[in-house]
Formats: sequence, C-alpha cells, structure tokens
Amino acid sequence: MNARNGSRPLDVICIGRAAVDLYGEQIGARLEDVTTFARYLGGSPANTAVGCSRLGLRAAMLTRVGDEQNGRFVLDTLQREGVDVSHVVRDPTRLTALAFLSIRSRTAFPLLFYRDRCADMALETGDVDPNYIGTAASVLISGTHLSHPTTYAACCKAIGAARAAGGRVILDIDFRPVLWGLAPLADGETRYVAASSVSKNLQTIISDCDLIVGTEEEFRIAADTSETRAAVATLREKTSATLVLKRGEAGCTIYTARQSAGGADSAPIDVPGFPIEVFNVLGAGDAFMAGFLSGWLRAAPLTECGRRANACGALVVSRHGCAPAIPTRLELDHYLQHGAATPRVREDAALNRLHRATTRRPAPPWIAALAFDHRAPLEQLATELNAPHARISEFKHLVARAAQRASQRADGLGATCGLILDDRYGADLLPELDETGWWIARPVEEPGSRPLRFEQGRNVQAMLREWPSRHVAKCLVAFDAADSPELRGQQIEALRDLASACEDSGRELLLEVIPPNLDDDSRDPDDVLLNAVKAIAAAGILPDWWKLPAPTRTPAWKRLESLIHESDPYCRGVLVLGLDAPIDELADQLAEAATHPTCRGFAVGRTIFGETARAWFVNKIDDASAIEAISQRYLRLIQRFAGVRLSVAPAPLMYASVTP
Repeated sequence: MNARNGSRPLDVICIGRAAVDLYGEQIGARLEDVTTFARYLGGSPANTAVGCSRLGLRAAMLTRVGDEQNGRFVLDTLQREGVDVSHVVRDPTRLTALAFLSIRSRTAFPLLFYRDRCADMALETGDVDPNYIGTAASVLISGTHLSHPTTYAACCKAIGAARAAGGRVILDIDFRPVLWGLAPLADGETRYVAASSVSKNLQTIISDCDLIVGTEEEFRIAADTSETRAAVATLREKTSATLVLKRGEAGCTIYTARQSAGGADSAPIDVPGFPIEVFNVLGAGDAFMAGFLSGWLRAAPLTECGRRANACGALVVSRHGCAPAIPTRLELDHYLQHGAATPRVREDAALNRLHRATTRRPAPPWIAALAFDHRAPLEQLATELNAPHARISEFKHLVARAAQRASQRADGLGATCGLILDDRYGADLLPELDETGWWIARPVEEPGSRPLRFEQGRNVQAMLREWPSRHVAKCLVAFDAADSPELRGQQIEALRDLASACEDSGRELLLEVIPPNLDDDSRDPDDVLLNAVKAIAAAGILPDWWKLPAPTRTPAWKRLESLIHESDPYCRGVLVLGLDAPIDELADQLAEAATHPTCRGFAVGRTIFGETARAWFVNKIDDASAIEAISQRYLRLIQRFAGVRLSVAPAPLMYASVTP
C-alpha cells in the first residue's frame, strides 16, 4: 500500500483526548505545594497530532472540546501548529478536560485528571464522517476512548470507515487505569492495573489494526497477561499488525507485521535509545508515536522509524511540557545527525535555539508598525508645552485610532499592521488592541538608560510573565562596539538577562540598536551600525527581530544581510526605524529597504506623529484632525514600502518564519 495512499489530503487523523495540561512550575514540589502552572495543550492524541504536524505530516484531530475559553485555547493551539480541526466539535454542554501535573522527581510525576463529563468523552458516531475519514491515509485511535460505550462506538465507526477506504489503523494503547475507573481519582500516575474487562475491550479492535504501539504495561493489559513476552505472543496470535514495544531509555522493540496467515514471524528489531538525563517522562510516548509515524507513514525502514521515535521521546523527556516539547523536523534531523552537547538536553544551547526558532508563531511577510511607546520624549514635550502628563495617555488613544483607520485604508497592500506601545501611558489600550489581533510589541528598557536598565529593575522576567504570550518584547539599547570594555560588558550582560527571560517565557525579542552620537561621529555610520550588530550577535544574543536605522548604501544592506544570516539563519529579519527623520527622506529609505529580503518592514514613530503631537498638546488642532493627520502619514509610509515590495520580483525569504 502506498504510504500516503496516493493524493489523499491527510496523512493521519488522531481521535480521542484533547485537553488542557496545567504543568507545575516548581520542580521537585508535591502537586499540593505547586503555586504556579504553565498551560499547554494536552491529551495524548492531540499531542501526537501536533508532533506529526511538526515533523511534516498532514495531521488532523477528531474530537470534541468545550465551547468555552479552554476549548478555544485547544483549537487555537492545534490550528497554529498546522493541525486540521475542521471536524473538532464544539460542545456547548460540556467543559474541556483538564490535567494537573507536577515534576516531583525523575521517577515521580503526580498527575490529576479533571475529566468528569468532559467534552472529548462525548464524541459519538454522528461526529464521524466516513467521507472525511477516507481523506486520510490512516486513523490513530487512543485506547482511552475505548473505555466508554459512546466513544467506543465512534472509534469503531472510524476504524470501519478507514478500512473501507483502504486506509490504515493505528492503536496507541494509552492505558491510564484512572480513566477506566481502576484507580482512585487522585492516582493519575499509576500506569498498570490488571483488568480482564479492559483487555477484552481492547482485543475487539486489535485485529483491525495495522500498527499497535504501547509500553510493556500496555502490552500486558492488551493481552491480559502479567508477562511481557507472553503478551507479545498473545497479540501476535490475534493480529498481523506491526507491534512496537516502548522500553523507555532502552529504546524500543519492533515486531514486524505478519505477511500471511500461518507465516513465520521475522526476528524482532531492537532499536537502542539515546543517552539523556530524564527530566519529565510525561508526553514522551506521544512524541515517540509522532516520530515513529513520521517514518512509517512514509514507508521508511522500521529501524529508521524506531530511531526517529526514540529520538523524539528522548527530547521530550528532557523538557517541560508535552506538546510544546515535541521537536520539529529540522530539530529532529539535527539531533539525529549531531546528538546533544550534554545528557541534560534541555541545557543544549544549539538545540534550544533550533527548537525555539522552529516552533514560533508564523511571521507575517512584512510588518508596518506604528511605534508610539515613547515615554520620556512625550513627557519632555508635555513639560515644554505646559501640558499635563495625563494628556499623554489621551494622545496615545488618538494614535491608536489613527493606526486603525490607516490599516483599513491599507487593506490589500500586503502589510501586517502593528503597534509598539508601552504600558505606562497605554495600559488601557493594550487589551483592546490585543483583542483585535494586532501585531504588538512592548518596551522593556528604562528610557535613556546607558548602560541598559529595565523598567522593573533587573527582574525583567517577572515583567514578561505578566504579558500576553504573543506580545513581543522590544528593547532599545544605545550600543557602540567602540565603547569601553566596562560599558560594553554591562550592556551585554543586561541583554543576556533579557534574552534569557524571553526564551524562558517563549516570547519573541525585538532588539532596537541605535549607536549613540552618530551625528557627532566622524566614523562611517554604516560601519558603526554593523559593528554594533556584530558585537551583540557574537556575544550570543540572537533576537528574533532587529530594529535598526536603515543602512545608507546598498552594499551595507548586503553586509548586514550576510552578518545576520551567518550569526542566526532563523532570525525573522530587520524592521527599519525612523529616528524622527523628515517623512520624504524616510519614505525614500523605506523604498530602498523594501528591495532587500532581510528587511521585513518598518517600525516608525515620531516621523508619523511628532508634528501632530506638538500641535495637539497646545490645542492648535482637535482630536479628529490629529487622527486624520497621523493616519495619512502612516498610510503614506505603508503605501511607499508596499509599492516597491509588490513590484519587486518575489524572492524567497532568507530567514525561517514558520515551523518547518
């Protein structure tokens, strides 16, 4: 059978649990003592769907979620990961399931399920469309969904539809005794309780399976025996499927599919594991399954399937979380080729950078950002004009309205409009703008500080934890590679703190670099800028975005492009800043910048609103006039950049912007 079944749109449809995992952030604590949690996508089939998509398969999810906030979180996460959710039902009468998890030690992982009348367990036969099942090369069934008559019937219908359409059936035994009512509600950690009723249930479908994956405990429950070797023999008698026995750090053993009734079995294939330090075993099996399928559904040799599976499991057991820890295709290939620098894989800088860079939200083709995060300049202006500082917030509301007006007029130009806004004078605007989906960056630096300081002191991480996850951290640093070693070292150390905080919080970093005193400097401004970027990158500080003055000459653009690509091929690119330049001059700079793939747009402020702010603060113009003036200038820059960008022959972007 063709691994992809011809031109079928999907490789695999995962059926079963889709939930929210709440992972304790205090490592080593009892679940009772955990005080803060990280929220992730959860549920074994949902995790596997994400893993399959990250590894290049066309994956879908068939389940139910609550028609509420957690359900929308699950849907949004799946969609962002490239998983098809067209047949995920929003259930108005049930809530999305929850699981609370704690990393107590290398061998203890307390787990508490909240699944009483949860949405995914309401899946029914009416949710299973045979035509949709027929669009996939395979369906993956989670054993948990065989535990209830209604979900069991839905799984059986999906199996029947897949077999009728020539698709393959995969069973992840996924045995959690507590979910079958075999363990106390507080005991989600237990992995095995003998129960003949469960064994009989599982055995009703295994003859229809092409691939069965499970741990030693799961093989024993499926075969209704207490010994692993006997379990394998029993399962082989009942099914011709390929059997994959997960053996933890020892790797896996693969028992190949029987080719004909009564035929001899091939020798089992032992695939060794990878030497890593275990941090968190939860979710490793889901990653293992995704890794195996990334080979198996492409007809790769079984040894290669097992190797990919073991590597995925190894990477996940070294990290926090389940779905978010699963590697991407580029990351997996890198690990298989190069391994890790340390058994504590979560401390491998190269792998961490690759994982982070290839699991970010997709980046827009280009961004037109109106930067009005100015605090000190507007305070100085208000003081100069004898205007109360309270009016700064009022003015920022006008700028936001102007930006919205311009973005509507710019529809069709290809721009993703964005804003850079502070929470000192724009705090009440941020929720509203976030709700509408704007690209948003927020400043972290203390205005005018040199060496660099942050608004909340050195604890920048605490500040970032309070922000919505998609908000970008923007930091302006006045940096010159020719500064004294002491000053340069202080700035680099602060930037390292910031980069680490962004990495820990999964947040993108927009680093704005403005060499100081350029107007009074006899040196070439392009050289000064490039040397600053080079020094920062050489120190290992690799922002997702650079916000920079536009180089003055085309060769300097080429040098900047090479510098960024060589230091970090996964950088998003450059946003050009304005430095309060006259609008005609800046428009020309943007037209030149638009010809370079490295430039991914602009982030301009005072050129757009500076003159208007001065007039508005002294009441020379009213609110409506201010909004229109700012809107027109913003729109003009968008049109100028877009006009060149759209006329230039399309060129592939140098930098990775989506999950491979």
